[in-house]
Amino acid sequence: MAWLLVLLAAFGQAAGDTTWSAGSDGGLYEASLAPRDGRVRIGEIQDWVLTLRTAEDDTPLRDVRIGVGGGMPGHGHGLPTQPAATEYLGDGRHVIAGVKLSMPGEWVLAFGIETANSRDRVVFEMQVKPWQDDREQLLKSLLLDDSVLPPPSPSNRVADNPKAAELGERLFFDPRLSANGKLSCASCHQPERFFTDGLPRAQGMQETARNTPTVIGAGHLKWFYWDGRRDSLWSQALLPLEAADEMGSDRVSITRLVGKDRQLRAAYEAAFGPWPLDKAEHSLPDAAGPFGDSSFRAAWSALDRRSQQSVNRVFANLGKALAAWQRTLPNPVSRFDRYVAAELSPDESATEWLTADERAGLELFLDEERTHCLRCHNGRWMTNGDFHNIGTGTFSGDRLDFGRVFGIRALSMDEFSCLGPYSDARPESCKEMRFLNRGSHVPLEGAFKVPSLRNVKHSAPYMHDGRFKDLESVIAFYRNPPSGEAAHELFPLDIDDEEAAQLIAFLNSLTWED
Repeated sequence: MAWLLVLLAAFGQAAGDTTWSAGSDGGLYEASLAPRDGRVRIGEIQDWVLTLRTAEDDTPLRDVRIGVGGGMPGHGHGLPTQPAATEYLGDGRHVIAGVKLSMPGEWVLAFGIETANSRDRVVFEMQVKPWQDDREQLLKSLLLDDSVLPPPSPSNRVADNPKAAELGERLFFDPRLSANGKLSCASCHQPERFFTDGLPRAQGMQETARNTPTVIGAGHLKWFYWDGRRDSLWSQALLPLEAADEMGSDRVSITRLVGKDRQLRAAYEAAFGPWPLDKAEHSLPDAAGPFGDSSFRAAWSALDRRSQQSVNRVFANLGKALAAWQRTLPNPVSRFDRYVAAELSPDESATEWLTADERAGLELFLDEERTHCLRCHNGRWMTNGDFHNIGTGTFSGDRLDFGRVFGIRALSMDEFSCLGPYSDARPESCKEMRFLNRGSHVPLEGAFKVPSLRNVKHSAPYMHDGRFKDLESVIAFYRNPPSGEAAHELFPLDIDDEEAAQLIAFLNSLTWED
């Protein structure tokens, strides 16, 4: 039997205590389900508790195998995580770790129950809603101000170290890290363009396949690149350095550069301690790395494992320094945030911060029944940070891009992940990687990361491949999403031309005010 459960949950904020009960499909068991701490949060990985008792005599069920599945049938995708039964608490209570509900809407959680003598299933159908009946709480969940700091980065022990940030800033603007000595991180992430480049697709050593996202707010994200192929800001920072179409360099030559440059080396040692490669450096080739040019790869393969690990340790630290600096970038506080702060204050007038059209657009944005914007664009950064298929994948032609499905494969091979040897995290802190749903099923094909709407006016062109030059084109796409054989999650945006203009006016109000 499936039970309809209404979970009133805020984006990253606690709802009230919640417990639900249901019977198994075969009538063998009675079950109840609740978050372990009594609170439901959208977009966070949580532990839940599934309590199982026999229907016949109310005996707690202990010796049982529990399989967990679920998803959003209406959107055609599964859970973003793969939860697992990890602990028995007694009295029939089993901890289900790794549950993540990434967006509002209709979810299904299903539990397969197997004992030595029987099999059965419990299914919960859940209508997950935001603070639909509490406008104040909903607005609070969207409010960004200067006090909001990036969350801890367990895999980067120097994430908030000012000395590491100083090194990271030097590296970010240093063109010597590129193969041709002309490109730096700032070549694509241009400060004067709010750390984007204004191009449909980034231009490095050659044109890349994807649009340049801003690094403002990157310290608040869980996944990086449009397909989420990296799980931390520091591991992401390393990839462009060696990518042939981006900066085209290699980790050995970059390591040599830092070791030989007096200022860079001093900054490195201030953040990480004594330079570790002096004795080994004479045996290293001029250039080597596992990516890029065949000569780089051959030289890297010829190195012994200890030398590779030493270089990797320094290289990883450079990424951690780059991340430390990016985490210091100021929050893009906007007129919208001033409006929210005023609306929540009994002493201020909110209307002076937004025009009538912008306020009308805000109401459309908040209207879950009409626009569905909040399903993906929620929280202070107006993104759930997850991956959704809106019909923009490319499955034929010259620019193939399958999105998340290959990002997951790349994650499994990344030695710089949270679970890798160069991470500073304990494994239990790496929840996103530990509970990653690795299933390469069709809904992941064509799914891309939801971008933040913060400062969206200045991040054109839009989508992972920069296909839309302005917000008018984006809204037109949402009003008339693609049809045909390729599945996607979009429902047509049922608004008229005036309302479309109002929604765009609201989006423009999210612009960063210095």
